[in-house]
Amino acid sequence: MRIKLTIYSDYVCPWCYVGQGVVERLKTEHGAEVEWRPFYLRPDTPPGGMELPANVKARAVQTHESLRQRANDIGLEMIFPTHIPNTRLAHEATEYARQRGKGFEFHHAVFEKFYGRGQDISRWNVLRAAAEEVGLDAEEMQRLVEAGTYTAAVQLEVNRAHQIGVTGVPTYVLNDRYTIVGAQPYEVFQQALERLASEAE
Repeated sequence: MRIKLTIYSDYVCPWCYVGQGVVERLKTEHGAEVEWRPFYLRPDTPPGGMELPANVKARAVQTHESLRQRANDIGLEMIFPTHIPNTRLAHEATEYARQRGKGFEFHHAVFEKFYGRGQDISRWNVLRAAAEEVGLDAEEMQRLVEAGTYTAAVQLEVNRAHQIGVTGVPTYVLNDRYTIVGAQPYEVFQQALERLASEAE
């Protein structure tokens, strides 16, 4: 059975970051075709980014240890930046990568820059480094993104997310039929796959 996994996420979402373990497993064990799609978790973030509000920081601290453990379990480092970047350029750069067959790899690289190293992914030096790591033309990427080449395409996907009812991330859509919200355990995905398989019979 062909498995298509569409994931709506934002780079400033820690649960999206740790959810990569389930995604990798679905790719490895089921040959899932994975496509990350953009979503703006904090659409009001100014171009220069913003500090997390004190109340949000306080709530977030309560989940840090469990998030870090989940990241470590799948071989990822995790730190918790308190300055939240605007992710528009990162999403548009990801669209450039997607159109060149490197969307999955670039997405992982950008995530690692932010939650693995605490780098500002709204800066071109960081995005260019991610591009070079996965074999993309960083010069071309910056030039096309700065020209606005992918702005409409990214906004269209964000609008589509809202139209299908996405209000938070990560949101996973299996074969355009089953929606799973949040960083759920692998067993939840297994159950959805079993339902899809029984429907296909």
